[in-house]
Amino acid sequence: MKIRHNKFIIIIAIIIVLLFAFDIVFKGKVYQISCYVINELKFKVEEKFVSDSLVEAKPVEELTIQDLILLGAREEAENKTLYDASYAAMAYPEGDVSSDIGACTDVVIRALRNAEIDLQQLIHEDMKENFELYPQRWGLSEPDPNIDHRRVHNQIVFLERHGESLSTEVRGNLEEWKWGDIVYWSFPDGSLHTGIVSDRATREGIPLVIHNTSVTKEENCLFRWQIIGHYRFP
Repeated sequence: MKIRHNKFIIIIAIIIVLLFAFDIVFKGKVYQISCYVINELKFKVEEKFVSDSLVEAKPVEELTIQDLILLGAREEAENKTLYDASYAAMAYPEGDVSSDIGACTDVVIRALRNAEIDLQQLIHEDMKENFELYPQRWGLSEPDPNIDHRRVHNQIVFLERHGESLSTEVRGNLEEWKWGDIVYWSFPDGSLHTGIVSDRATREGIPLVIHNTSVTKEENCLFRWQIIGHYRFP
């Protein structure tokens, strides 16, 4: 009887471990890939109504900083970078996490770096001199170049201080929304998100955005969440 009882406990333990493992996988790669497939199918339907890229038709020697920022972001979408906001030690300056993963903020960081703008170094240097002006949300007593530039709140403070702040209204202000601009949203749960404005637009003239919530993609999502910030840098 005791042997049967022990076997039963072992079986239950194995089932729990398998369920736990499945839960981890489901919330990780499987979930991300599922979201990617759904969004890809949706975008394929919408794509025929989207304009071609003006920037990609330009000669290389005519590309501006904003063009290069856009192309850096588009490369992230083409690479289908998976979402992963985990803390990681990295080089400084010009440090980065593994190229196949990244958070929404890494889309912005890599986009600007394509235009030879190192947001990691810029934010770190600004925080060293003005630490008290940045959000005190993470229990730090000094700047951390591994993560500070990857936090949405810190990017917003930096751009408020050093970038050009633009209208958060879209309709009636489309002329203010240029490719290479950086947009910030607030999700319904209060968490923040960011992306790079594209040069491709819907037939109504609404620009697509390149961003990463599961897999980096370029899509019609500007109105999907509440816009709380719109910046141009430099």
